[in-house]
Amino acid sequence: MSAIRSSQVSAARRRAVIDALRRGAVPDSGLDLLATGLDRFEAALDAELDAVASGGSVFKAVRGEYGSGKTFFTRWLGERAKRRNFAVAEIQVSETETPLHRLETVYRRLTERLATASFPPSALRPVVDAWFYALEEDALAAGASEDDLPAEVDKLLTARLAEVSRHAPSFATALRGYRNALTTGDEATASAVLAWLGGQPHVAAAARRSAGVRGDLDHFGALGFLQGLLTVLRDSGHPGLLVVLDEVETLQRVRSDARDKALNALRQLIDEVHSGRFPGLYLLITGTPAFYDGRQGVQRLAPLAQRLATDFTTDPRFDNPRAVQVRLPGFTLESLTGLGGTIRDLYADGADAPDRVRELADDAYVADLARAVGGALGGKVGVAPRLFLKKLVGDVLDRIDQFPDFDPRVHYTLTVSDSELTEVERNLTADDVDLDL
Repeated sequence: MSAIRSSQVSAARRRAVIDALRRGAVPDSGLDLLATGLDRFEAALDAELDAVASGGSVFKAVRGEYGSGKTFFTRWLGERAKRRNFAVAEIQVSETETPLHRLETVYRRLTERLATASFPPSALRPVVDAWFYALEEDALAAGASEDDLPAEVDKLLTARLAEVSRHAPSFATALRGYRNALTTGDEATASAVLAWLGGQPHVAAAARRSAGVRGDLDHFGALGFLQGLLTVLRDSGHPGLLVVLDEVETLQRVRSDARDKALNALRQLIDEVHSGRFPGLYLLITGTPAFYDGRQGVQRLAPLAQRLATDFTTDPRFDNPRAVQVRLPGFTLESLTGLGGTIRDLYADGADAPDRVRELADDAYVADLARAVGGALGGKVGVAPRLFLKKLVGDVLDRIDQFPDFDPRVHYTLTVSDSELTEVERNLTADDVDLDL
C-alpha cells in the first residue's frame, strides 16, 4: 500500500470503508484508499473540475458493464470534488421514483441528495443559510448599517439572482419568503417554503401564500431552479456542483413513449450544459455499453447519439480520458486480486493481530478466493467485486481477526446463496454453489 493506504489512515476512515464492504456496499467515503487503476483518469478529471470551479460546465458519460466499478468511480470523483469544496448529489434514475423525463423530480432528488464536505444529505438548508450569511457580510462590508441590513440584503439577492429570475422568478421569491419567515420566528413556514424551493410537492397552501409562490415546480421550471441553486452554491463558498445520474440504462426497460421523452430530456440537459447556462455544473451519467450502443438506448435518438459518440475501437490503453464518454474496462482476476490485497492490508492495519491477518490471507489465498467467487458467478470475474469483497471481509478477515485458531484454508468453504445475490449476479448462477478453497 502507498503512504496514504498505510497505518496513517485514521481508524474512523478505515472502519467506514470496511463496514461498507462487509455489507456488500460501495463506501460513501475513503475511496481514495481503494482507487486502484483510476490514476489514468485523474489528470483529465481534475482539469475538468478546475474548469467548472472557474465558471465552466462539463458533461461526462461513463460506460461499463455491471461490476466494472461505475458507482465506485462516481463516488471517488465525488470525493475529489468535495476536496475542492464542491457540492455533490448522486441520483439513481428509476422509472417509478426518478423518471428522467420529469426534470422536476430529478431536481427534487438532487436537493434531497445534496451533500458537501461539511454536511450530509440534505445540505440544502445549510447552503441557503450560508448564502444569506454571505449576503449580510457583503452588505456590511459595503457600508450598510444594522438598520439598513434587511433592505441591502434584499438588493443583493435581487442582483445576484437577476439572470435566474429571467427564467424562474419564483426562485428568488421563495428565498425572500424563507428569510422573512425566519426573521419573524415562523419556523414551520420557513421549513415549508424551503421544501417548496427544493421541489417538494404538496407544500401547505398557507406557506406558499406567505412566500408569494404558487403551485408546484414543473419540468421547465426545474432548469431555472437548478440555475438558481448553482448561484446560491457559488456565493456560499461552493464553486461547483457535481450531479451524478446513475444507472441511466434503466431507461431501456420503460415504455417506449417514456423512454423517448427521457432520452430527449437527456439531450436537452447536455445542450444546456454546453450552452453555458449552468456555470459551475459537472453533470455525469453512468450506463452500460448496451445503453450507449443498443437500439433501445442512446442510438434511438440520433441527436443524442451524435453528442455522445466516442471512438472505442482502439486498444483500451489508448482511451482518451478527456472524451465526452469514457469506459471502465472492468476487473480481471489480476486486478481483483490486487484490490483484495489492498483491502486486506487496510484491514490488517486496524486489526489486533495484523501479521496473522496478512499471513493467513496472503496474496495466494486472496487470488484463490477471487477465482472461486468468479467461478460461482459463471466465471464472470468482471461482475464479482461486490460479492468478493463482502466475502473477503465478512467471512474471512473478520474470522481471522476474532478467532486465533481460524485458518481459512482449513475451516472456510465459500458458499454463495441465491438470497445474497443481486439480480444481475443471480442471473449468472442458477444454483447455490459450494467451492472448497
